[in-house]
Amino acid sequence: MEAYPEVSVEIISDAAIIDIVEQGFDAGVRFGKQLGQDMIAMPLGPPLRYAIVASPDYLHKNGCPALPSDLIKHNCIRRRFPGGTMATWRFAKEVEELEINPQGRLTLSSAHQELQAALAGSGIAHLFEDYVRDYVEQGKLSELLTDWKQKLPSWYLYYPNRRHTSAAMRAFLDHVRSYKWT
Repeated sequence: MEAYPEVSVEIISDAAIIDIVEQGFDAGVRFGKQLGQDMIAMPLGPPLRYAIVASPDYLHKNGCPALPSDLIKHNCIRRRFPGGTMATWRFAKEVEELEINPQGRLTLSSAHQELQAALAGSGIAHLFEDYVRDYVEQGKLSELLTDWKQKLPSWYLYYPNRRHTSAAMRAFLDHVRSYKWT
C-alpha cells in the first residue's frame, strides 16, 4: 500500500473454502494441497510444521505423552473448521505416518482460542510451530512429541489463470515475488 497509495486493499480472513472467482476476489491464500487445478499459485514462505504443546501445569497434573497414541489418554483441545469438520492431527517419524482424531472436552474454532486454552492449562493443543515458538522458549508451554513432527506444505497465494489480471494485482504479485521469506 505504501508503494501504491492509489490502490485500495480489502483482506477478508475466513477459514471457509470458497470459490474466489465466484465470490469476486482477485486472490486467496490456502495450503498447497487445497488448490484447484485452474489456479496459479506461489508459496508464501517455507513449509510449515505443527507443534503439540501443553502448559507445564497441565503436564504436571496429567503426565507427558511419549507417543502419539498416548494422546488418547489426554484432554486434547480440538478445532472445528467453519464447514463443520474437525481437525485431525497427523504425525510422521521416519517412514511411519499416522493420523488421530483427538479427543477432549474443549472444541474451539480458532488457533488463538486454542493457544489461550493451552496456556491456561486446559489440555494439549495442536498449533503451528511458529505460532507457539515464543511461548515454548519462555517456558509457558512445553513442546511434546517433537520427533513426530510432519512437514506440511507452505501457505500459497493463488489466483485464477484464466482471468485478466488488473494492474494493481500485477503490482501486488510482483511485490510478493520480491519478498524475502525468512
